[in-house]
Amino acid sequence: MAKDFSKMEDSNRSSNPSIHDVSGPSRRTVLRGSLGALTSGLLAPLSAVGGAAALTACASNGMSGGPLLGFKSVPVSTADMIVVPEGYTAQVLAPWGDPAGLSGENHAFKDDGSNTAAQQETQIGMHHDGMHFFSQDGSKSGLLVINHEYTDEGLLFTDGMATWTLEKVRKAQAAHGVSVLEIEDKGGKWEVVKPSPWARRITANTPCEVTGPAAGHPLMQTAADKAGRRVLGTLNNCASGITPWGTYLTAEENFINYFSGGDTPSDHEKRWGLRKGGAGGYRWHEHDARFDAVKNPNEPNRFGWIVEIDPFNPSSTPAKRTALGRGAHEGATVAMTKDGRAVVYMGEDARFEYIYKFVSRDTMKPGGATANATLLDHGTLFVAKFNSDGKGQWIALTHGQGPLTAANGFADQGEVLIKSRQASDLLGATKMDRPEWIDVDKQGWVYTTLTNNSNRGGDKQPAVDAANPRANNTMGNIIRWKEDGDFNGTTFVWNHFVLAGDPSLERADAKGNVKGDMFACPDGLWTDARGVLWIQTDMSTSAMGKGDLKNLGNNMMLAADPRTGEIRRFLTGPSGGEITGATGTPDGKTMFINVQHPGESPTERSDPKAPGAISNWPDKKPGGRPRSATVVIRKKDGGVIGT
Repeated sequence: MAKDFSKMEDSNRSSNPSIHDVSGPSRRTVLRGSLGALTSGLLAPLSAVGGAAALTACASNGMSGGPLLGFKSVPVSTADMIVVPEGYTAQVLAPWGDPAGLSGENHAFKDDGSNTAAQQETQIGMHHDGMHFFSQDGSKSGLLVINHEYTDEGLLFTDGMATWTLEKVRKAQAAHGVSVLEIEDKGGKWEVVKPSPWARRITANTPCEVTGPAAGHPLMQTAADKAGRRVLGTLNNCASGITPWGTYLTAEENFINYFSGGDTPSDHEKRWGLRKGGAGGYRWHEHDARFDAVKNPNEPNRFGWIVEIDPFNPSSTPAKRTALGRGAHEGATVAMTKDGRAVVYMGEDARFEYIYKFVSRDTMKPGGATANATLLDHGTLFVAKFNSDGKGQWIALTHGQGPLTAANGFADQGEVLIKSRQASDLLGATKMDRPEWIDVDKQGWVYTTLTNNSNRGGDKQPAVDAANPRANNTMGNIIRWKEDGDFNGTTFVWNHFVLAGDPSLERADAKGNVKGDMFACPDGLWTDARGVLWIQTDMSTSAMGKGDLKNLGNNMMLAADPRTGEIRRFLTGPSGGEITGATGTPDGKTMFINVQHPGESPTERSDPKAPGAISNWPDKKPGGRPRSATVVIRKKDGGVIGT
């Protein structure tokens, strides 16, 4: 989700020291605002990474140790269109408002924004984000599961928010959540199957089960749900993950923006960024009391979880897995230990928040989703601490250990998980520059995008440190680590894969060290079957074309070779759009990516009187509305993407 940087959540006022605070005096001197002072170990030569293991992995994927990147870079673009390399095609699929394929429901999108709430419940949601393709018939058909992060009411309604009713709130809620679509390749063109027995819309009003240690907790109980075990809806669904037992994980990111608080928020509410009126301006609380945190103070505690969905069982109930902790989660990436336990990596996309991982107690069983229905309900949640020597450790968020006691406000494990931020503050975790998507490469390195943080190093703000080395970090970077031992290890080594930037700029902290095509604000990550690390950017429209971002044009997608560090620009998006979400068919010959919020306004919402002022992609209709959509990318010669 692109954001007006000046309005981003910045709720971490804990006294938890940063690396800068705890390193020795000589170390503090060299780190203070100086990229050049970073140790060579933290910016290790990328060409040396992986070694023989990397070549073996590539050989096993048909590369014989050869180059991973075989396409010609595309230039920076400000055009209102998708630009792909020579020899590639791009096809629009599943835009916001098209029918999702529910039986008996085939309501067409209305260009003037006049579709009803009931119709939107059967249509594809707004502002596509993370997604995954679940193959059914090899690379010919399958289920495409798509997150819908948020809404732009200037596009969603004919008159925007000039009038405000319960009907409008319900339509906005219906445009959130997740779409499960059946898609198939019909003679070289991908289409949504309509109707489909698999089609499903999960919205902000879909019943969800609460599982794990926080299920039934007093802080999860409300007047409407005295048991604290059934929540209506999931929202602000950002990045995604998949499990090896065949389910989909969706993350609830900036959920607090939907809630309106009181004049004097509690310490707990302050730590989570609750504001009177709601920071996002959604105004749901005016017609839906669930989102009035004065009337329903526990309702915000019921959001911010990782939600597990079985896409192959349309009647199944989505489950909020509380053992994985609560946060403004960007996504959830699963790795498996050698003995079969699930490890889930998660970042929390807010300034100065943390990186987490969960390790399951039990091992995965044969039998798919049914056999592993409770695997993510038992285990240990950890938070990361990055030390200045290129090493780090995972600290357990376990009730009764260290400061996580009743005396410090944690009555039990459920409260530790509901208050994961406060727990991490006390444990001394490293405050990061907006940790977003996470992925794992073929050699076991775990990568996280740190999108940006212009507050870093500012007055009364956390200083630069080894893991977050740039003051006024407008450009972002990608950090990575490798566990000591297996993925459940409690210590790791780390370094910076790349510091994004534009080498032509005068400001040293904005130049970066990109080996290839310049970029900024990395967000989405995806490692394909060959080992290519795909990077997607999220520069806010309010910042595009200005300051440090003046030369970078529209948002883009790049491909990186983890062995050499080379980065090439593969795709540029339409005006105002974010490039996000990546998945593909098993044969590697079809890639799906999402364009979120094309035409995004530099202000909070689009002008309903001029919806196409910035973009009218993809329909290109005069007077029409820009629509988020999936894009299908293929090579004209039928080859593997990226070669």
